[in-house]
Amino acid sequence: MSRAAATAAQQDHGGQHNAPAAAGESLGPGARDPGARPGVKPAAIRRLILTEFRSYPALRLETDGRPVVLTGPNGAGKTNLLEAISWLAPGRGLRRARIAEATRRDAGHDHAPNARCWAIAATATTPTGDVDLGTGRLAEDAGAAPGRAERRTIRIDGETQRGQATLADVLGVGWLTPEMDRLFMDGASERRRFLDRIIYGFDPAHAGCVSAYETAMRQRLKLLRDGKNNRGAEPGWLDALENVMAEKGVAMAAARRAVTAQVDEACKHGVGPFPRATLAVEGVAEAALGDSPALAVEDMLRERFAATRGFDAESGRTSEGPHRSDLLVRHAEKNIPADQGSTGEQKALLIAITLATTRLQAAARGETPVLLLDEVVAHLDARRRAALF
Repeated sequence: MSRAAATAAQQDHGGQHNAPAAAGESLGPGARDPGARPGVKPAAIRRLILTEFRSYPALRLETDGRPVVLTGPNGAGKTNLLEAISWLAPGRGLRRARIAEATRRDAGHDHAPNARCWAIAATATTPTGDVDLGTGRLAEDAGAAPGRAERRTIRIDGETQRGQATLADVLGVGWLTPEMDRLFMDGASERRRFLDRIIYGFDPAHAGCVSAYETAMRQRLKLLRDGKNNRGAEPGWLDALENVMAEKGVAMAAARRAVTAQVDEACKHGVGPFPRATLAVEGVAEAALGDSPALAVEDMLRERFAATRGFDAESGRTSEGPHRSDLLVRHAEKNIPADQGSTGEQKALLIAITLATTRLQAAARGETPVLLLDEVVAHLDARRRAALF
């Protein structure tokens, strides 16, 4: 298994520890990681500093680069530590939280977070050396009026960055959380985000494409609503926004097709006792790219965006585009959709995909990503627990 920089404590439903610390100790100094590859180095978080983040008024944690197991009772703050590291990747962290929600709250003082900033600083070890990363809530946003769009600042080696996509250039970060146990049962949006996070590890620019597409989509929908309310929707502005959506949308769809095919091929080889999975991406743009060149698919998307303006204005949502694509997963041996497997089989499939992806990213980047595993052994039998450790 590829080395992980951090894992959460594993607890059963009775609150007893399942002895993950022993598994962590098995990879002591000089021990060989059975998933290691020649020339591949594990990324690691060597230093983590939190200020006013979640349950931590202040924290400084230093590690030596080996796997870390966090243990403690419920509510001790284990998942908060993992979430802090997840903010060092593009997006909104493993909880999908709004920026203000990550601010520490004082017991009995719910109003306090509105006036507070929070900050995360970390030193990451990568194949090219140590890198200092930082992110947090901007001071000018603290105490702002409700509903105001917030931003988080990103710094790499002390330099402020223009966007979150730069984080993926420096560090690969992936995670599995208890909420993801329902990945194959829930809606397409969760599986789509799961796939996009995988892609960040291969193509950091994908994060910028997704962000630009979603920004243009929100702005287009606002113009359509304004037009519906007789405030006017300038056709030229709509054309420009739909052009951005078409260009970025095709780039997103192409990346999803390519990476899904790579992960599907990697999963065919299996990962220990975990089941083999087959993967495919389903979507209008993705399907069209199988038969048509990218420019033709861009034209098709522009036509669809223009044709659905009236419907989208009435419904209040964007009905067409790669933001509606889905990741389809099947249990290869049983030849059934993942959502028809047992709870344990679904969890095992999810882990198999994550481990296969980790090995692919290690080969592509020359480093294993940081893996954040929160209660990861839930629903696994003893054989698969041992194999995972």
